[in-house]
Amino acid sequence: MKSSLIIGSGIAGIASALRLKKAGYAVKIFEAANHPGGKLHAFHLGNFRFDMGPSLFTMPHLVDELFQLFNKNPSDYFVYTKKETLCNYFWEDGTRFSMPSGQGQFLQKASKQFDVEEKQLKKYLIRNKEKYDLTADLFLSKSLHTWKTYFSFKTVSSLVQAYKLHLNDTLNGVNKKYFNNRHLIQLFNRYATYNGSSPYKTPGIMSMIPHLEMFYGTYLPKGGMHQITKSLYKLALEQNIEFHFNESVDEIVIDGNYAKGIKTAKGLYTADIVVSNTDIFTAYSKLIKSDRKPKRILNQERSSSAVIFYWGVDKLFPELDLHNILFSDDYEEEFNSIFDKKTLHNDPTVYINITSKEVKSDAPNGCENWFIMVNAPGNFGQDWDTLIKELKQNVIHKINRVLNCKIENHIIEEEVLDPRKIELKTGSHLGSLYGTSSNSKFSAFLRHSNFSPDYKNLFFCGGSVHPGGGIPLCLLSAKIATDSIIAHD
Repeated sequence: MKSSLIIGSGIAGIASALRLKKAGYAVKIFEAANHPGGKLHAFHLGNFRFDMGPSLFTMPHLVDELFQLFNKNPSDYFVYTKKETLCNYFWEDGTRFSMPSGQGQFLQKASKQFDVEEKQLKKYLIRNKEKYDLTADLFLSKSLHTWKTYFSFKTVSSLVQAYKLHLNDTLNGVNKKYFNNRHLIQLFNRYATYNGSSPYKTPGIMSMIPHLEMFYGTYLPKGGMHQITKSLYKLALEQNIEFHFNESVDEIVIDGNYAKGIKTAKGLYTADIVVSNTDIFTAYSKLIKSDRKPKRILNQERSSSAVIFYWGVDKLFPELDLHNILFSDDYEEEFNSIFDKKTLHNDPTVYINITSKEVKSDAPNGCENWFIMVNAPGNFGQDWDTLIKELKQNVIHKINRVLNCKIENHIIEEEVLDPRKIELKTGSHLGSLYGTSSNSKFSAFLRHSNFSPDYKNLFFCGGSVHPGGGIPLCLLSAKIATDSIIAHD
């Protein structure tokens, strides 16, 4: 039986382990923390439960198929419900919009709310779908770093129609071509943050992201997002996948042009295959002791990071739902602050996620668990203590203005996660949430491949490599990496 070693038990690491196990490999996973899941974890503050990391769950079939590989019924492991409301949006001028999940409902409601013709909205959504249909097979299911990917009728057809992808426009530029309502433009600009980028820099192809959200919908697992990790971990144990917790990897062992294994404080482990689910910058800077490093990729701009406040709130807010956005009044300056000035904007966009809206046990009666995220620059040595103190006041003032309350009187529990801690806890360079940013039209092609171009038997998965960050793309990275392994057996 062939053997494999996986560094990191994030969702891409566990997914890779399951796929390799199904292909007949013996699998060992090495994790520096004392638990699986990476960012997809949870914790308690007093009587409140919080999901620590990703709060958006879409494309659930990508999780389901991991259970189906072993002829298991996914619902025997975890159950999720589809949200009828995608997100509640709030603006400083009092405008509010509750975005329905159904396209027909959205067209009717948004047309009336933002004074735009339904046919214009529909034209925009159709073009977004075209972008997805043209690129999904190329970008999301295959490696961009092998020639055979490009020698197919579907790929050639997509490249011929590349003019439809708006690669030479920014996302903001595309949205302004379709709409003149600033609220609607800002709503669609927001989707750049799904991969940690700026709508004023990322290419217009990113307008396909709202299609994904509308087509597949958004979901919440019963028990919260952490249930995804717990269920996949349970499946992995049933398949005799071996986990080594509290055992960080010090080195990927290279012999000539081959990856032969790993070293930890406990010794040397050898295997036929090594899969790294660590940040690609960290892998090359700390684990691979060779001078052969992809300098162009390692020098790329990183995605945004975040400051997250976890608040236990002793009040119910019926106007809020699972996902809520309180927009900055100067969106362009907010992203200029993040990417160019490397600081926090004094009027930040505030995202509030409240799982207790669906999972009642996540907060005591009459209370809510608020996961409040603000987009932030990476950790470049800023005075974070001062910045976070100022940010908290700005966030409180914004919530009070928009929701007409005094939220500071209702915060009874608090924890804070900032780019320094994200970098320390996850090994993500500069605390970036999605690896490299997508602030260029060639960003999809510039991500590191799912295999090493220099060392045989070394593969990569996770949010810092192709095809990108977020739960769905991490799962797809695992599939692309393991498909490459199996194809070369």
